[in-house]
Amino acid sequence: MDSVLNPQLVVITGCMFSGKTEELIRQLKRSRIAGLGVVTFKPARDTRTGAEVKSRSGGTLDAHEVKDSAEILTIVKDVDHVVGIDEAQFFDPGLVDVVLQLIRKKKRVIVSGLDTDSFEKPFEVMAQLIALAHPVVKLTAVCMKCRVREATRSQRLNESFDRIQVGDGEYEPRCLGCYEPVIR
Repeated sequence: MDSVLNPQLVVITGCMFSGKTEELIRQLKRSRIAGLGVVTFKPARDTRTGAEVKSRSGGTLDAHEVKDSAEILTIVKDVDHVVGIDEAQFFDPGLVDVVLQLIRKKKRVIVSGLDTDSFEKPFEVMAQLIALAHPVVKLTAVCMKCRVREATRSQRLNESFDRIQVGDGEYEPRCLGCYEPVIR
């Protein structure tokens, strides 16, 4: 098949609650329907769902939980043609090199993750992957404050200044007009 021989990096990104994982699952399931081998990864740091990626709409896929990006290369086999990686913003900087190695091995790699943190700062790993990808799928959510405009920001709802806080109840999607910058 031509798609197996054409390496590709697809990045799915956007704010919290924009459907990134749902889109990742959709694309990986389509690859399975096409008869391609699929293997999926998520960072062990994301403790919300166990050994699966799960969308808020209920879609799931089994996934390998890995402690760091290098572990991905030890699991991917020659028969796996499509590699899915969820919550890429939680991975170490080595993920970029791992993804490039997979692409050079003729893999299609589909990565999903947040583009920016709640302070509007890009996640470095995601910024690098976005720069290397084609296509980039940028998703939006509904702003939970005005409930009208497209949300592009993840609003922190507590007073923590930690860059990463795992937990859906800690954030909500906001449009540019409703987003309230967090001053550190």
